[in-house]
Amino acid sequence: MLLKDRVAIITGGAKGMGRGMASRFAEEGCKVAIADIDINEANNTVALVKQKGSDGLAIRCDVTDGKQVRNTVQKVVDNYMKIDILVNNAGAIAPHKPIEDITEEEWDRVLALNLKSHFLFCKYVVPYMKKAKYGKIIGISSIGGIQPPAHEIHYNTAKAGIIGFTYDLGRELAPLNITVNAILPGPIRTNFYERMTGTMSDEDKDKFFNEGLGKKVPMQRPGTPDDIAGAALFLASELSAYVTCETLCVTGGLPQLP
Repeated sequence: MLLKDRVAIITGGAKGMGRGMASRFAEEGCKVAIADIDINEANNTVALVKQKGSDGLAIRCDVTDGKQVRNTVQKVVDNYMKIDILVNNAGAIAPHKPIEDITEEEWDRVLALNLKSHFLFCKYVVPYMKKAKYGKIIGISSIGGIQPPAHEIHYNTAKAGIIGFTYDLGRELAPLNITVNAILPGPIRTNFYERMTGTMSDEDKDKFFNEGLGKKVPMQRPGTPDDIAGAALFLASELSAYVTCETLCVTGGLPQLP
């Protein structure tokens, strides 16, 4: 098992990519703490983790609130005595708006959820990793951080910020055997994209994803949470022991640069 006896925190792990990573980590022997504002779905993810033969912990947490983040980290340490892996996955896409129509409150909210949350969890997790002289930190950025496919300036700015955060923190922590890397997903079939299909039938949804959205991707299909989970497993395990300060595109071939 690649993650036997490891302990991970996955933010935003209640569903979608977070749930996919939690399931894959559990299959590899990892104990998984889910930090999410949706405690009911977080509990469902923990139930899945336990079905895979591992242990899990669901904690309700607003990832933009420093006090809640600190308390979440402390609960994980109290329960498992350590934190080996941190996946900063929590985030949400923002509506398409011209910059003049974005309020300061919207800007702050999007940056807090998609970027500030990475800072807060690292702030409280890194001291434990330093003490152990071991750690794996994975940030979930987006293809929008390097080549925005749509005009979502607050969201894309936050995702670009994660890349800079990764480079800087990775260099700081490298001498301490703590790696910091980022995954840049392309279009992944999760609840966000499912909402775009509204009341479509299952057949029409499949057509939308595979013949519509998928045809924009060189591999001719949208990604799945399992695709992200495989990349995360690589970065969370000793397979990537000498990999840090890197960004890994999981996009099916996007972006198609000139």
